[in-house]
Amino acid sequence: MAEADLDIVIRSMAKQQHKALMAEAKKRYARLTGLAAKAKTKDGKARFKQTAKDMMLLANAAARRLQITAENAADSYARAMKNALEEIKTAEAKAATAKSNAVKSKAAKKKA
Repeated sequence: MAEADLDIVIRSMAKQQHKALMAEAKKRYARLTGLAAKAKTKDGKARFKQTAKDMMLLANAAARRLQITAENAADSYARAMKNALEEIKTAEAKAATAKSNAVKSKAAKKKA
């Protein structure tokens, strides 16, 4: 795992969190629908069913936001690393050019 890029790690952690969040939401949904089935009044059943429906809707929205945030963070990290690598390559190229120019000018001075 030491060799893995952090953007891959970010994505995998988000996937784990998404699975855990949805598993817990499904448990709570099942519990609320069970309570709705046991409710004695029509209003009680409707209230538990609506609560279960709303809870699942909110859990889906939270999971979607979590996933989008993780994707954005991973993409941003990957882009930053790519830019940093390009900057390093340009700096090395400039240093190599400067060194070769210095060697050429030294050789020209020796000839003269």
